[in-house]
Amino acid sequence: MSDDTEPTENISGGPGGGGITTEFEPSEADTRVEAVVDVLGKRYWQKTYGGQDAFECLVRTILSQNTSDKASQPTHESLMDRYDGGDLVEALAEAHQDELAETISSAGLYNQKSEVMIAAAEEIREEFGSETGFDAFVREGEPETVRSRLLEINGVGPKTADCVLLFSGGRGGVFPVDTHVHRIYRRMGIAPPEADHEEVREILEEQVPAEKCGFGHTASIQFGREFCSARKPACLDGPEACPLYDLCERVGVDEIDETVVDPAEAD
Repeated sequence: MSDDTEPTENISGGPGGGGITTEFEPSEADTRVEAVVDVLGKRYWQKTYGGQDAFECLVRTILSQNTSDKASQPTHESLMDRYDGGDLVEALAEAHQDELAETISSAGLYNQKSEVMIAAAEEIREEFGSETGFDAFVREGEPETVRSRLLEINGVGPKTADCVLLFSGGRGGVFPVDTHVHRIYRRMGIAPPEADHEEVREILEEQVPAEKCGFGHTASIQFGREFCSARKPACLDGPEACPLYDLCERVGVDEIDETVVDPAEAD
């Protein structure tokens, strides 16, 4: 079990990370992955999401790329302190790249991320006019149209686009796939070992009820941090060490030799 705890307020939707707590009546899961999500929801949280400002969510997700919430959260706060005096799109579209890079330097890849943020702000300002216009598009547009448009922004990949749809648009049936989610559901044998991020997403969104996808995503991230890490998953300490042991095929994990490989490299 990892000691690298994350802050309580973070983009992954922890206890203080936004959203509205909800409850689902216990029921017989129709799929193994739904059973997994039910267990994780009881262990961590069951929340519905939506309502975050779309451009701020976009910026925050870019900040989190290849960076832990422990580093990205204070960086996000520094960015907002410096630039959120009104319209964040306008502020970043007019920002000096070196100044923005300095502001977010603790998040890693700060030169690349600052360039992406400024270019995205300029593009969004040109098409949507303001932070408010972009927010309305994300919340009211057809989900596939919104996702496709977000993916056209340089530096925005599927996970970032899906996080904006989930945390800002409040769209049900969106299950963003980050490194943790990609690893966990291939290791469990729910997705094929060689499946890429998009293939894992399609499987999860097909097999998890729409109202459970949001907290399925955030709770899976927390589970990955605490139990199902890349190098030393909790199952190596025995069946009792992992709350999902009975639901997992442990693809790529050899409990006897205590070795772990990526599921795609498993025999």
